[in-house]
Amino acid sequence: MPQETQRLALLKLLEQNPNFSQRELAQAMGVSLGKTNYCLKAMVEKGFVKLSKFCQNKNKQAYAYLLTPSGVEEKARIVRGFLQRKEAEYEAIQNEIETLRGDLLDSTLGIS
Repeated sequence: MPQETQRLALLKLLEQNPNFSQRELAQAMGVSLGKTNYCLKAMVEKGFVKLSKFCQNKNKQAYAYLLTPSGVEEKARIVRGFLQRKEAEYEAIQNEIETLRGDLLDSTLGIS
């Protein structure tokens, strides 16, 4: 998974599930726990994610991973870039389909 794709997947997961453990995040993303830890640390360092401690129950503490305003902006930036690329791909495919239809029509009519 490319780095930007992983960053987007992680930001989406954290936005929807801030109380996920690193293990749950790793499993949901299909990557190793070590990679998830590395990505989370980088996101915290860049200011995209804030770590917040909370008590899950009386005997143990856990962390909540909260998106910061910068994290929300980063997520929007990545989505915007993906959307632009996909729209360009879609337009190119539409053009290719039209060309192929024209070729098929020409060959059906015997036009060279």
